[in-house]
Amino acid sequence: MRLFTATLATETNTFSPLPTSLENYRESVFYRPGEHPTDAPRMCTAPLMVGRARAKAEGFELIEGSCFAASPAGTTNRADYEFMRDEILGQLRAALPVDGLLLGLHGAMVAHGYDDVEGDIIERAREIVGPKCVIGVELDPHCHLTLKRLSKSDIIVLYKEFPHTDVVERAEDVLDLVLATLRGRIRPVMSVYDCRQIQSYPTTLQPMRSLVDRLMALEGKDGILSVSIAHCFPYGDVAEIGTRVLVIADGDKKKADALATSLGEELVSLRGKTTPTYLDVKGGVGEGVAFNDLPVVIADPADNAGGGAPSDNTDILKHLIERNVEDACIGPIWDPIAVRLCFDAGLGAKFDLRFGGKIAVTSGTSVDALVEVIGLKRDAWQSFGPTQVPVGNCAAVRVGGVDVVLIDNRTQALGLELFTNLGIDPTQKKIVVVKSTNHFMAAFGPIAKKVIYVDSSGPLKRDPAKIAYTKVERPIWPLDADAQPRGLIF
Repeated sequence: MRLFTATLATETNTFSPLPTSLENYRESVFYRPGEHPTDAPRMCTAPLMVGRARAKAEGFELIEGSCFAASPAGTTNRADYEFMRDEILGQLRAALPVDGLLLGLHGAMVAHGYDDVEGDIIERAREIVGPKCVIGVELDPHCHLTLKRLSKSDIIVLYKEFPHTDVVERAEDVLDLVLATLRGRIRPVMSVYDCRQIQSYPTTLQPMRSLVDRLMALEGKDGILSVSIAHCFPYGDVAEIGTRVLVIADGDKKKADALATSLGEELVSLRGKTTPTYLDVKGGVGEGVAFNDLPVVIADPADNAGGGAPSDNTDILKHLIERNVEDACIGPIWDPIAVRLCFDAGLGAKFDLRFGGKIAVTSGTSVDALVEVIGLKRDAWQSFGPTQVPVGNCAAVRVGGVDVVLIDNRTQALGLELFTNLGIDPTQKKIVVVKSTNHFMAAFGPIAKKVIYVDSSGPLKRDPAKIAYTKVERPIWPLDADAQPRGLIF
């Protein structure tokens, strides 16, 4: 038995001021066959790692293709996308015959001329391998679950957790289902329910926590093979945006239809009830300072690099400085030039530095301050579950009572290493500000005595009704208050 695996992934914010080119993939994940490290998966490469670990013991040969992935930003350059896609497809042709595919994709990638990148890749792969090959795909729940990719795949599994701490487990599920299908033990059929809504679903909070636990309990019983919720990615202006429920059953389409409908109706009933309360900058910082224990973690989702934002908005930082808040830290601020200047100045240096507020109007204005360089580290990383995420060269500067982490490889706050790399102990800070929507909760949630969500003037608007969509199929909630679910679409 021969299985082919490859990855091509990014999360595209079509409103982002940051274009995505091949260079951005080179900065993140850019591995040719056999080059992927053995220690842990990188962005969307868990199917490859799981396949490697199980191939010999389970009697199949794994043929590795290239793995390309970039941090979330704007639309990918067309020529660069086609170069990466065609390299992978050329490797697939050279590997024929193959019995199955294990594709590690994101699900919300957009390139110029391709609003459904994943659908394009899967469709072209299907043309190469033919109808009998079993195509298994792992996707991020912040995806656009399009009809094209559903029609050309046999198995699609999405991560269940947000933050995405279960990428390896879901890759195991994909491989399990592909192998079982090839060996004739199951006959997977997929059903999809379209809720017609745009919403965020953090699974660390109720009611989503209990819903995900129930989904896990449903799998492997009564013919149900897999259950996934496509949360949607609100910052991708494409036609098929929105929340959808995917159920895979063993040969029984009616059973899959019924469960997808039941879960879809439940999600419709939760409109407006799954997201945390957001405060303004003044209110959020004030509540954090008044709280009588430490640390208080303040999240800045509107400037989350994980959603395609620059991560250089200065709203919260400036308020902390102006209010003379003590024992605070904030990160990451993406500013490669400021990082370079800090390294040039050296550890312990005090000098005038302008940083942040560079990329767009939504970045705010730059901070001009006398800073002290309190930490420097080259080629740093932070952990996110089993994955090591590079932050590049980073510097910590102190402005009054605030320690600021500056990075030159744009990414969101994920692991405690973001601060500890530079000698900052977030557990001993009164206020810890993280630029992230919810992924920070995996590492920072356990140490936080209180979590506060703040809506800054960053580019990721928390209210979808305020996003200037042009391609989204209407009606859809909350853009259209009376939008009804479409029901079963596949």
